[in-house]
Amino acid sequence: MDLQTIKDRIAVVQSKRDYLLSLLEQPNLGTLRIDVNQALEELDDLIDEYRRTIPQTGNN
Repeated sequence: MDLQTIKDRIAVVQSKRDYLLSLLEQPNLGTLRIDVNQALEELDDLIDEYRRTIPQTGNN
């Protein structure tokens, strides 16, 4: 897998974060709130690891 493909896939994953945040605003989420919080934590960890591993340039 080339670097541009990885960057493109990470961009897609990052775009899903906003959706997870919107789920947390749902009052009827119940116990799924725990899973959504866990997904957000893991997503943030993945993005952080990506940023540490792949040097970021101005053109992404």
